[in-house]
Amino acid sequence: MGLRRKGRSPPVLSPEFVLQNHADAASYLAVGILLGLMFEVTAKYVIIFITVQYNVTYTIDDKSERVNFYEYGPKDIATIFFYMLVAIILHAVIQDYILDKINRRLHLSKTKHSKFNESGQLAFFYLFSFVWGASILNAEEFMVNPTLLWKDYPHSRMLFQVKFFYICQIAYWLHALPELYFQKIRKEDIPRQLCYICLYIAHISGAYILNLQHLGLILMVPHYLVELIFHASRLFYFSDENKQKGFTIWALLFVMVRLLTLTLSVLTFGFGLARVENPGFSIADGNFNVLSVRISCLGAICLTQAWMMWKFINFQLKKWREHIKKQIPRKKISNTKNKLTKKELNRGQFIIFFSFHKKQKHLSLDV
Repeated sequence: MGLRRKGRSPPVLSPEFVLQNHADAASYLAVGILLGLMFEVTAKYVIIFITVQYNVTYTIDDKSERVNFYEYGPKDIATIFFYMLVAIILHAVIQDYILDKINRRLHLSKTKHSKFNESGQLAFFYLFSFVWGASILNAEEFMVNPTLLWKDYPHSRMLFQVKFFYICQIAYWLHALPELYFQKIRKEDIPRQLCYICLYIAHISGAYILNLQHLGLILMVPHYLVELIFHASRLFYFSDENKQKGFTIWALLFVMVRLLTLTLSVLTFGFGLARVENPGFSIADGNFNVLSVRISCLGAICLTQAWMMWKFINFQLKKWREHIKKQIPRKKISNTKNKLTKKELNRGQFIIFFSFHKKQKHLSLDV
């Protein structure tokens, strides 16, 4: 793991060397990019990696007041790459200085250790993204007026906070792909994690490229809240298995957010975008409001929500079966105890009756 002192260093460029020092290499590369700002020759190239590109300034009502908006383009790939390096560094810092220290105290098994690290990393990310996304929604007032989801489409002009939020989201989920190797994820866990990482990349990138940033943002925030509750509950469960109330709250909110996602998606693609004044397809204008694109987007969202509900139902059934299996031995123990007590009572009654009958014989003999 990077950012940690080791006793013995493995051979340079060996797989173990890369695993232990990947965060150090990412930090050196990020610092090298930042140092490029110091020189005039390299500054104009390095600035593409650090700052948000495609700034467009508009004047409101022929007044002196100007508003800065941003569009997307190929240079965003460089910006995403830089913040991908930042995500790798932060991942290593959280792992080394927070999660590993807690793991040493809990003494978890290998399976629980892997799940604890996964939930710990995702809990930090979901908390940060939820607070950031909620602040943007509050400023943009999307929750108050749902028609803003499709009004004035295409939404090719973004505020700085919206564009930077999407850049960081894409960078984080892209960084999660190499982390599957860097963190030595177990082979049986890789398909599951790879599946949801690819789904995040596809949906967030799709919303960004198709100029559906408003819809993507309003769907991400409640989803991140639900995922935050789940992973926080799992962290508490690993510390104390009696703490399971968080899973009940998560189950209720999970179903509600799935219904909210489907409702807003159908409302946007089925009614809102279908009735706007400028339907058509134009890559130059960023307009993708055609029937085939709308059906594809709505179908992708519906299939994803159906898959998530299927996984959720299977998870709940698995927990229910485990609960029943735990209850069966308890019933057997209680039944055996009841049988033993009945036998003891019958035996006691027989002894009392036998002793009483014996006394009666002695009394008759004395008489």
